[in-house]
Amino acid sequence: MWTRVGVFVLCSAAVAFGQDAPPPPFEAAAGQRQIAQRFVDQRLAVWRERLKLQDWAISVVLTEKLPHGTLGAIDWDKSKRTATIFALDPSAYQAPLDAILDDLELTVVHELVHLDLTALPRGQASRGSEERAVSGIAAALLGLDRKDR
Repeated sequence: MWTRVGVFVLCSAAVAFGQDAPPPPFEAAAGQRQIAQRFVDQRLAVWRERLKLQDWAISVVLTEKLPHGTLGAIDWDKSKRTATIFALDPSAYQAPLDAILDDLELTVVHELVHLDLTALPRGQASRGSEERAVSGIAAALLGLDRKDR
């Protein structure tokens, strides 16, 4: 059974979704995508260990197919201990690469916190509260991590 969890709608100051802005040239977009995929895969490994999620098979897929204003989502199968994080493709951003990578890492951590909370009861009534708590936890974890770098 797959569970679709929320759409991470945090938009940091570094992110601007320019609907009318032309997309970057193909070569530049492809290069950014490769850099971003390597980066999120590396940071996923770090955060899986920190959050004690090594027993889960987790992957990150960069995609443009997320609801408008959404940076990420996660699907998981608790019985198989598998999960896929969907994060906004760098080509959808109008920001410098370092800001894009910061947002992608925040998206990964945010979705991993959702995964870590799978044991808690879920419901529409608690959805907003969970989203606020997950956003706060993810931001705090990243703040601590970046402070130590």
